[in-house]
Amino acid sequence: MRETAITPEVLAASVIAVPPLARDANFKICPSENRKIIQHLEAGGVSTLLYGGNAILYHIALSEYAGMLELLQENVSDATTVIPSVGPAYGLMMDQARILREFKFPTAMILPQRDLCTPAGIATAVRNFVDVFDRPAVLYIKHEGWIDVPTVAKLMADGCLSWIKYAIVRENPSNDDFLRTLCDEVDPTKIVSGIGEQPAIAHLRTFELGSFTSGCVCVAPRLSMTMLDAIKDGRDADAEKIRQQFAELEALRNAINPVRVLHRAVSLAGIAESGPITPLLSELPSENISDVQSAARTLLEVERATA
Repeated sequence: MRETAITPEVLAASVIAVPPLARDANFKICPSENRKIIQHLEAGGVSTLLYGGNAILYHIALSEYAGMLELLQENVSDATTVIPSVGPAYGLMMDQARILREFKFPTAMILPQRDLCTPAGIATAVRNFVDVFDRPAVLYIKHEGWIDVPTVAKLMADGCLSWIKYAIVRENPSNDDFLRTLCDEVDPTKIVSGIGEQPAIAHLRTFELGSFTSGCVCVAPRLSMTMLDAIKDGRDADAEKIRQQFAELEALRNAINPVRVLHRAVSLAGIAESGPITPLLSELPSENISDVQSAARTLLEVERATA
């Protein structure tokens, strides 16, 4: 596992994959199936893995957290950066900080708590977490009005943040006053587009963000990396063509549920058996299975054709 601090150069070098966390039939985290997902991503050139929402770390038991960290660090290559997540509850993130500081992960992402929080309270929680973890955190901005730009800028200036995952959905991702103001106050190379391939071209071209996160990269890592390279090289037409190839599976994720669809798509594509989904979530309805399977396998076929 790569243990050094995350720089803009590290962010720009890879799509940031956000994989599911595979579990066995008894809901135990499964080393062999998670290893398959990791190896599929690494074989496609992905070198940064972020375990967060798609891994359903919102609902992970504290009793299994250290074991998950050990599994992740033991099953990636020396060149791969792994970023686990903590929270979203304050007490949980602080307990996780005490576990994390015994490991060598360069940062951890704080999952966003939507209710029972204020911008000032979020800032205090970030600072307290960083004090215990003794490394900067990743801030995940997902909800409108959740935090203000001056608060974020102060956290970054004070060394509390490694980078920012920006994932507020807009009808037109190029027209985003909050993101524009954020980029005026914070180095945009330390901000990552956090909504997959669909807004990535607009975010990286209009706001010069450092990279983008993706769940569908877990199906087609080489294709997603090719899209990132095309954006960086200014080949927008090539990037757009690739973006459209992800659109079918992404549309199903948006229409049904992003986490549930990706969790099952990895299995239906034959990449790894992701296993049962963690409650409080539930399995996909039977009527959606064939559509998700078709979209996932079609995307994987395109991936293989580009090899």
